Amino acid sequence: MSGILLGALAIIAGLIFCFRGYLALRTVIAIWGAFVGFALGSGLASAATGDPPLTGVIGWSAAVVGALLITWLSYAFYAVAVVMVMTSVGFGLGAAIAAFFNAPAWVDVVVGIAGALLLVVLALATNLPEILLVVVSASGGASAIVVGISLLMAELTSSPALPEDLAPADQPWWLNVVFLVLFASGVVVQMRHRRPATLQEAYR
Repeated sequence: MSGILLGALAIIAGLIFCFRGYLALRTVIAIWGAFVGFALGSGLASAATGDPPLTGVIGWSAAVVGALLITWLSYAFYAVAVVMVMTSVGFGLGAAIAAFFNAPAWVDVVVGIAGALLLVVLALATNLPEILLVVVSASGGASAIVVGISLLMAELTSSPALPEDLAPADQPWWLNVVFLVLFASGVVVQMRHRRPATLQEAYR
């Protein structure tokens, strides 16, 4: 049940992030924050109690509190939004790339952390101009959709640790095709409606 719910949320948040991206950045980031906070809260509760995610009152309460807290922080504060988005997208992309090469789970986590740090540093150093905003949002959204599909297909293992929960395992080759198609489509849709902006300008 938890995999189905998290998978559905990942697909919904991914679709919005992939095709809307920086076009309505502040609202989109708040929605993305709700997804990240929900997954983070449920994962932390699972790690603390040893129960599967979204089990009992504690699991659901932690997920809801996490969603509300991260949503508010990411909507209210630009710096929090940058760190939250770049960390979650960077980790997801790094883990997905490692999983593409059938790397061990610990390699997925290490590459994911490296991807998160890289995107955070890039965002703070360059203020992410328009084209990078489009690429990051389209790739992050496409990655979330693929993770959601994998969850719905029971392709992901269920464990107390959040990063392992969200890292694809033995991903079918066609999901890589789905990712590429979604990524390309998201870039095209967003570029058709682009307006020159940096991350901070688009966030206002």
